[in-house]
Amino acid sequence: MRTANINLQEIFNEIPKEKREETRLSFAISNKIDELMKERGLNRKQLAEAMGKRPNEVTRWLSGEHNFTISTLAMLSAFFGKSIVTV
Repeated sequence: MRTANINLQEIFNEIPKEKREETRLSFAISNKIDELMKERGLNRKQLAEAMGKRPNEVTRWLSGEHNFTISTLAMLSAFFGKSIVTV
């Protein structure tokens, strides 16, 4: 049986820079939402109910893999009274 001798850095370098940046931003946004939820003492279900969303949508937001729209970011910023992203 052959074993793979794959360098993790080589694999990482094969990922386009744009995709790495997209992933970094997505996780930064989900971390910010999580931080704001903790500040308010909200769990996923409570946030979903307060925003008129389903809990599984909040779960996607917090996954770090959700492709946020400007509309969703604006809605979250308005709800929390704080910017989710800074440009």
